[in-house]
Amino acid sequence: MNISKTDLDALNAVVTITLDRKDYEKRVDSVLGDYKKNANIPGFRKGHVPMGMIKKQYEKAVIADEVNKLLRDNLEKYIREEKIELLGNPLPKATNGAFDWNADQLDFEFELGLAPQFEVKLNQLKKVTHYQVEPEAKMVNEQLDYIQKQYGKLVSKDKAEKGFELTAQFKNEAFEIDQISALSLDDIKSKKALTALKETQVNTALQFPIKGLFKDEDTLKRLLSPKENQLDALKKEEIEIILKEINERIPAALNQELYDKLYAPGTITSEKELKDKVKEDLKKQFEPQADQKLLNDITEYLVEKTKFKLPEDFLKRWMQSSGKEELTAEQAAEEYKKSEKGIRYQLIEGKIISENKLDLSFEELKDYAGTLVANQMRQYGQAPDEKQIEEIVARVLTNQEETRRISEQLMSSKLLNFFKEKAPLKQKKVSFDAFVKEAYGKA
Repeated sequence: MNISKTDLDALNAVVTITLDRKDYEKRVDSVLGDYKKNANIPGFRKGHVPMGMIKKQYEKAVIADEVNKLLRDNLEKYIREEKIELLGNPLPKATNGAFDWNADQLDFEFELGLAPQFEVKLNQLKKVTHYQVEPEAKMVNEQLDYIQKQYGKLVSKDKAEKGFELTAQFKNEAFEIDQISALSLDDIKSKKALTALKETQVNTALQFPIKGLFKDEDTLKRLLSPKENQLDALKKEEIEIILKEINERIPAALNQELYDKLYAPGTITSEKELKDKVKEDLKKQFEPQADQKLLNDITEYLVEKTKFKLPEDFLKRWMQSSGKEELTAEQAAEEYKKSEKGIRYQLIEGKIISENKLDLSFEELKDYAGTLVANQMRQYGQAPDEKQIEEIVARVLTNQEETRRISEQLMSSKLLNFFKEKAPLKQKKVSFDAFVKEAYGKA
């Protein structure tokens, strides 16, 4: 057997494998011998079929099968030993005319798409903004108000007033609506309805036209839960409203009792400390959004600024035959167009991982999966011990899809930390509203 590589250019090569009959003859004879032992052919006892008949019927197919195994194993070995970096998989070159499986020497050619050589320059990331979202005082105060209401108490009332929490039953027989929803007087637009609701008592039925009743369409959908295709027709109807509860929520006082409910006793001892803690917690809530934005921007920037060519024609031909169904040349060209940016970033990411030794170890993967499992269990109020976590992680990591997902998540985290530490990013502190506007173009 002889294997050689010919470089056509920097991105394309051809590997030629020459097999002599002696390379596969013993393997073929062994398989044919097994066929002879087990063949059931009318007129012959099992195991006594003449080898000539066996060869006539099976030899070409067995040669083809054994040769293909040899080609696959040795091509993979050659690529691995020569450290050839590929894009896609080798493509066998078509032969001209019929192939002679009985020849003493067989020649096979495989086209290779080669990974390009390039350099990733982190200093070009100095134009990428790393947003640090700082909660404004208004947001902190709003969060404090929410906490006070959450830990406050409900006091039942006879009449509805602005700011009270109402529970009402909404009914419309024609559209099969019978819905109990929570609302406030702020959800109501109709002045007539507002006046009536303020004066009515619990369990008194009121009837109102739906059109113009609520402050907006989203409120209507939330309170009535209509079917989407019924919305326009429903607006011409009336709705029956029966107040079931009227409650005033008395906010909890900002005192030590509340602080100790929110955090470990003695951790917070003043309103200022509580505000600082709330601000810190809000910052942590915003970090994942800012981090995802940063990673997206770095990806886009590196793909745009890191210039290299790809073996485009090879990849299109590879895409034609690599899927479950054969693609036309036009379909493969379209698929390449959609995939090109992803291919480029995979190469860039792979180079960063390799050059900076960011590869994942199995221990890292286990530890990371364990953290995910423990956090999820705590969200459901469970207090897992180490043995429980280890058992769950062992089960999770037997699932290839889950292992792949967790590995990708961990690698994204490692890359993000790497970029934050090593890249000369532009740091910018912004409010949450400013972040949303700058990052996504939304007010």
